[in-house]
Amino acid sequence: MQQREPSASESYFWPSVWAIALHVLVFGMLFVSFAMTPELPPAKPIVQATLYQLKSKSQATTQTNQKIAGEAKKTASRQTEVEQLEQKKVEQQKQEAVKAAEQKKEEAAQKAEEAREAAEAKKAEEAKKADESKKADAAKKAEEAKKAEEKQLADIAKKKAEDEAKKKAEEEAKKQAAEEAKKKAAEDAKKKAAEDAKKVAAEEAKKKAAEEAKKKAAADAAKKKAVEAARKAAEDKKAQALAELLSDTTERQQALADEQGDQVAGSFDDLIRVRAAEGWARPPSARKNMTVVLQIGMLPDGTITSVSVARSSGDGPFDSSAVAAVKNIGRLTEMQGLKPSEFNPYRSFKMTFTPEDLAL
Repeated sequence: MQQREPSASESYFWPSVWAIALHVLVFGMLFVSFAMTPELPPAKPIVQATLYQLKSKSQATTQTNQKIAGEAKKTASRQTEVEQLEQKKVEQQKQEAVKAAEQKKEEAAQKAEEAREAAEAKKAEEAKKADESKKADAAKKAEEAKKAEEKQLADIAKKKAEDEAKKKAEEEAKKQAAEEAKKKAAEDAKKKAAEDAKKVAAEEAKKKAAEEAKKKAAADAAKKKAVEAARKAAEDKKAQALAELLSDTTERQQALADEQGDQVAGSFDDLIRVRAAEGWARPPSARKNMTVVLQIGMLPDGTITSVSVARSSGDGPFDSSAVAAVKNIGRLTEMQGLKPSEFNPYRSFKMTFTPEDLAL
């Protein structure tokens, strides 16, 4: 905010007040100095004596009178000197008082001048600050105007871009609608042709089905006859095997049980490979002829508890994928029906896997 400059009368107001106050102070000090001047003793009257020499007086009387006149003259001279000294002292005090008053007046005038200069400096500083504030306000307004203009230009550009995008979207929509209409017409034509072809194929299929029905009836009759013959042959074979089993020795029964155990083991090995293949993620580095041996631990309920690499294939990603595939099996419920003697080999066992095994 710009400050009002003081008028000429306001500028000389305080210096005038200080000058008046200084004069009042000087006159007061003079008055006090006069009031405090000590009173001088009253002047003694000068005695002038006239000596008359009488012829009748003696020589001694004459000398005495001369002596008295000399003493009186000396006393009057000393009194005059004292009065002159007192007068000089009073004059000197008056001069000192005037000198002190003038010195104080000069000091007051100097202080007034300093105050005036300080006021002018302060006024100049305030004017400078006001000017700087005006410049800062002008710069701020210019910056705001520039930003407003830039924003306006940006809004115009944005609106133009939106209009162009909208126009382009409308053109794309029209183009897409035309293509869809064209595509629909082609699909309708294709559908109609397919329906016509389907009708023709249905008629041909109907004819062919009638012919195949005749052939199937004949084949079913022949198959039924063959099945009956096979069933009869199987029953005969089963009866013969039962008779052989009843007549076998203990060694034969043990060999047969071992053979059945190997078959069961082979079946469960195949089952584990099939289940592992279902959850296997083939790594890019997997190649034919890779072989990894895994150490697998299992519980009697078929839960797989541990899987580790017993012998690596030389390719870490493939080994890890095989371990993960076996772990993903989780549990084989088919193992629950095994006898303890049949399950014992599966508590902790080794299995060999290749990419071909896992890529079923």
